[in-house]
Amino acid sequence: MIEKEPFENTLPVAPLKVAALESCTELAKKVDKHLVEFRKNRELGNATAVHFMGYVENSYLLQTSCPRFGTGEAKGVIKESVRGVDLFIMVDITNYSLTYSVCGYENHMSPDNHYQDLKRIIAAAVAVAHRVTVIMPFLYESRQHKRTQRESLDCALALQELIAMGVSNIITFDAHDPRVANAIPLYGFDSFNPSYQFIKTILAAEKDLKMDSDHMMIISPDEGAMNRAVYFANVIGVDMGMFYKRRDYSVIVDGKNPIVAHEFLGNEVEGKDVIIIDDMIASGDSMIDTAKELKKRKARRIFICATFGLFTKGLERMDDFYREGLFDKIVTTNLIYQSEELKKKPYYLSADMSRFLAMIIDSLNHDIGIGRVMSPTEKIQVLTGEYNQGKEE
Repeated sequence: MIEKEPFENTLPVAPLKVAALESCTELAKKVDKHLVEFRKNRELGNATAVHFMGYVENSYLLQTSCPRFGTGEAKGVIKESVRGVDLFIMVDITNYSLTYSVCGYENHMSPDNHYQDLKRIIAAAVAVAHRVTVIMPFLYESRQHKRTQRESLDCALALQELIAMGVSNIITFDAHDPRVANAIPLYGFDSFNPSYQFIKTILAAEKDLKMDSDHMMIISPDEGAMNRAVYFANVIGVDMGMFYKRRDYSVIVDGKNPIVAHEFLGNEVEGKDVIIIDDMIASGDSMIDTAKELKKRKARRIFICATFGLFTKGLERMDDFYREGLFDKIVTTNLIYQSEELKKKPYYLSADMSRFLAMIIDSLNHDIGIGRVMSPTEKIQVLTGEYNQGKEE
């Protein structure tokens, strides 16, 4: 619930507009509905002031497009005025469902294509917009964030390029390594986590969970996800465990060092429901390996939570693992493209992030501190408390 007081005592920075690239129009439409709802229901004593012109609208979405020539080259087009507006540009670089024609051949959009389209829309708007904020839920090249040999630092370069074009703030979710913000230390960079939405989605689907240390445990599949798991476990009030992956660094297979063994650190999981939490499911191998190890240790039900469900090796193998009983539910967010096939899976749950994202946009448009209205800790504790109380009654 957004606090009323901060909004009633602040002015919007400028008229709000949201430019959604074709890659994330479905999510943007949901975000837009929430923004319209927020502002129509908000009581503003000075709503007639010039600062609030265009504050209450039927939609905040801009009409944009990136038409392509026969060679595959493109241009960014904004079909209405953006002069003086507080512009939020939304893009999903993972949406592979979109295609375009190159000399008669059909190509699927890659992250590089989406990133270029983002820059085209920025270039079309930045000269006249009051401020430009980029909302990129899956951060472009975020897995290429550090140098281990003579190689490119693509994520840092992309962030610096966006800032050089005139972008003021970059909003992302569950950045693979938030320290990449060091590439642009004088500019806004925020990475949010969907902790509350994960818990809300699981509790809505499962009515017999026991949220205590005797019956539940949070699991980190590797050392990289440990901070997420620690926060999750502490807020809910349960134990946490983690796996340490021993890798063979003398060999590279498919661009990465193969895992030799999974070493578990933590209390016994036998008979407990467990939640495995990570930032993404790419091929799914890491999550499934973790689930297998937990089943060997006689874990009860296994819930897999990941901010981004990429499923780069397809869903058939996940179907097989589900039938084998390796996991019970997979929860990912709608921040990136979800295929219709995925949505229909009996084991899949989608955590809706549209309201949360609308709250971020609304708060930034008022220059309100994000932490004040968005901290999920209290919300998670209230949610789990109500869930446990309802079961007792």
